[in-house]
Order: sequence, then C-alpha cells, then structure tokens
Amino acid sequence: MLKNIPPILGPDLLGILRAMGHGDEIAIVDANYPGDSAGPLLVRMDGISVTDVLDAVLTVMPLDDFVDEAAICMQVVGSAAQREPVMKEMDSIVKRHEPKMALSSMERFAFYERVSKGYAIIQSGERRLYGNILLKKGVIRPGE
Repeated sequence: MLKNIPPILGPDLLGILRAMGHGDEIAIVDANYPGDSAGPLLVRMDGISVTDVLDAVLTVMPLDDFVDEAAICMQVVGSAAQREPVMKEMDSIVKRHEPKMALSSMERFAFYERVSKGYAIIQSGERRLYGNILLKKGVIRPGE
C-alpha cells in the first residue's frame, strides 16, 4: 500500500502509467470491449467500474492540455450526439480532475482503430454500454 494512491491502482498499472510519456494514449474500456484482440498491452480490472478506474487513473495522470481532445469516448452507434449516463459520469470525472477539459466523442470504428494504436488498455468490469474512454497523457510542469 502507498499513501495518496488509490488502492485499485496495482503495481502493473502504476508501472504502465509511469512509463507512458507525453502524448501517449491509454484506453479504459468496458467488459464488452474486445480488449484481448485490440493490440496494445492489456490490464484487466474485472469487477471494477469504468468510472472508478477513470477516477483513480486521473488522480495520478495528467491529461494533455496541448490538444483539443485529451479525453474521448465512443459515440453511440446511429446517434452520435446521444450521451449515455455512463458518458455523463465520465465527463464529470474528467472535469473534476481537469476543470478546463471536457469529454469529446468519436465514431465507434475510429475509436477502435485509435485504441489499437495506443500504449495500453485497461479493461474494466463495466457492464453499462459505451463505458469506453481514451485518454492522452499530458505533462507535469516544474513546481507541480
């Protein structure tokens, strides 16, 4: 156990988050996502919601403020403007940790493609549909 680090962040995931550099991307996906076949390194967090994982990750990882979209969810198929409750929760968590940022969205297959090129995937136990988010790592400036 470590002080001030959420206990759901195990040593493997902490190592991944620490090793990532500015601009690297990590996805947190739901239980239905094809995580094993997506390509990048996979960390499983079965039984833990996407929102709990997101909150824990953003406790230790800054988002990239050099880009317009540093937190991106998957759009609802056939209704790009629709926001599922899980998406609204993810947006709230992003804004709590990074007040100047908001959750954007991306078409399903474009999301899959972008995740496949990312640094790693965290597969949560989230059962709500569209519980998927892609995060672009930012920097920690001197004095922070």
